[in-house]
Amino acid sequence: MSVEVTNINGGNGNEAPAQSQDKRELLCLLKLLRKYQLKGTEELLCQEANVSSSDLASICESDVKSVLNAALTSSDDGHDVKPALAQASASEVKAEVNAAEALAKFIGDDDFDAQQYEQAYEELRTFVEDSLDIYKHELSMVLYPILVQIYFKILASRQVEKARGFIEKYKSDLDGYYIEGLFNLLLISKPEELLENDLVTAMETDKFVIRMSRDAHSLFKRHIQDRRQEVVADIVSKYLHFDTYEGMARNKLQCVATAGSHIGDAKRQDNKIRVYYGLLKEVDFQTLTTPAPAPEEEDDDPDAPDRPKKKKPKKDPLLSKKSKSDPNAPAIDRIPLPELKDADKLLKLKALREASKRLPLNKDQLPSAVFYTVLNSSQGVTCAEISDDSTMLACGFGDSTVRIWSLTPAKLRALKEADALRELDKESADINARMLDERSGEMTRTFLGHTGPVYRCAFAPEMNLLLSCSEDSTIRLWSLLTWSCVVTYRGHVYPVWDVRFAPHGYYFVSCSFDKTARLWSTDSNQALRVFVGHLSDVDCVQFHPNSNYVATGSSDRTVRLWDALTGQSVRLMTGHKGTVSTLAFSACGRYLASGSVDHNIIIWDLSSGSLVTTLLRHTSSVSTITFSRDGTLLAAAGLDNNLTLWDFQRLTEDYLSNHITVSHHQDENDEDVYLLRTFPSKNSPFVALHFTRRNLLMCVGLFKS
Repeated sequence: MSVEVTNINGGNGNEAPAQSQDKRELLCLLKLLRKYQLKGTEELLCQEANVSSSDLASICESDVKSVLNAALTSSDDGHDVKPALAQASASEVKAEVNAAEALAKFIGDDDFDAQQYEQAYEELRTFVEDSLDIYKHELSMVLYPILVQIYFKILASRQVEKARGFIEKYKSDLDGYYIEGLFNLLLISKPEELLENDLVTAMETDKFVIRMSRDAHSLFKRHIQDRRQEVVADIVSKYLHFDTYEGMARNKLQCVATAGSHIGDAKRQDNKIRVYYGLLKEVDFQTLTTPAPAPEEEDDDPDAPDRPKKKKPKKDPLLSKKSKSDPNAPAIDRIPLPELKDADKLLKLKALREASKRLPLNKDQLPSAVFYTVLNSSQGVTCAEISDDSTMLACGFGDSTVRIWSLTPAKLRALKEADALRELDKESADINARMLDERSGEMTRTFLGHTGPVYRCAFAPEMNLLLSCSEDSTIRLWSLLTWSCVVTYRGHVYPVWDVRFAPHGYYFVSCSFDKTARLWSTDSNQALRVFVGHLSDVDCVQFHPNSNYVATGSSDRTVRLWDALTGQSVRLMTGHKGTVSTLAFSACGRYLASGSVDHNIIIWDLSSGSLVTTLLRHTSSVSTITFSRDGTLLAAAGLDNNLTLWDFQRLTEDYLSNHITVSHHQDENDEDVYLLRTFPSKNSPFVALHFTRRNLLMCVGLFKS
């Protein structure tokens, strides 16, 4: 009998202390949930564990800390001494506890009073409204970021309806371009969703920048020093940065010109670094086309006194022009560029000869235009691109295919078989043409490989390669000789929206929903640079004509310029009121044009990062823009089925003759002065624009019935 009792005690002698320890840890966990106001989780756990919430009275803060420390220590030692129930519960609520701590930072005050914040905002609003007209417009720029921060605090305190009512009450005071952001904030139904919102992340990551005159800033500081404005002063110190300047305050148009982004205006120090926007010196074609001189013979040869002197070969006047060295151009070896092969030089020579026949464009001589309409595409055209020599058209489709068309009578030919290639004379001048099989020629070819819609295609400058990017987060490099996929580049973790080749080849750049842009080279499957800084997905990207810089446009409504050598952001430009959808550099390299879903086109001066002017004419998203080859015209088109032509030469002349400072912009919007012509399509939104080397304008669109 004693043995039997001993066996029972041996198996269960520690049961009561173990249960007591389990219950203590469980109560500490419940205490932690109550602290962070996670009522739903607390009630569910009490119900499952059959514990009354009244038992929590015996647990103090020190008990919670000791249990947490013990759990961390046991985890570090590698021993699993947690009770199964506590361990499971901890893993379930760990994310919620972290979220609660993050939300507590939004509130920042244990005695949070939403009414106090609303009253302080009402007084701030009255102060702005009653201020002098000369300062009113600059002072009104503080209303939006403070309104949003108060909304975050009320929502984080789990007063969802009160937070929505606060936004609805005061949103009419703000400019129209903020309404979209406020509408997205009103869609937040739970406080935890704050932590995943782009706008919230943007305001937490970077302070909201407001450019303001020193006098207006002094008035504002004097107002928030009032005791009743303490809560506003706290928001200002944590989330706002004032970029003050000397001089008169800006008027309404000048304030609106650079407003609208998720981070406010750009700081002046963001645009201080020098940008080498000039073009690289071109290759000397004269040495390529001139034959090597024969060894000189003595003129006083006694055996041939009457021999006629040999004439020197005439220099081609087209090729004898030496390109002037641009003081704003980067050094030729600033970034490693591939050495040009003879075949590449001949292609450039051909392009130069063709450019010599270019039609000069101006307001009296507009370009001819040809429109290619894609019909009967079941999945819809998602992108289109025309090669630099205007001989091929590539289109990406929603069904993950890429199609190439020949725009000339010449067919798309493939390489000959290996045995036939071995028999060719590699030294022959027309080896490139002889490598291709005439029997394989087709007018169109299709690439299969992506597993999602294709969002962009890009031809290499040599026209022998094609890049494509897709929703499947990959970039594919296709050979236009073997008509097959050569490389698949993986690095982005979300859909890739855009990809572009460098004008000098070898490098290309991509951008994605993962908020980054990446620089690649064709001979490496790893990214060379990752450009990080945008606060939302990067929607479009473009290489500078000198291949040293990359421009990106984002859903955070900003345009950035990145140095390909250092990976550093050298320009930050704000002014768009919606997602930036397309970019284009001017022929001279100094100016950048950006189009947006806000229907606007903005011209930027890269030498200073300042806004030159805003062009308003389109009534829908601007989907594509391009400059003429001589840089005198800007062509833009969008989803409103309209093509607009702008006098870019006159625009830059006016800008340079009356240079506008970074803080001040022209009072009157004279964009109609620069508009030359508007051409509507019948019922086809524009997908791509392209100027040929002779300045013929080629357009691609999708027919919509």
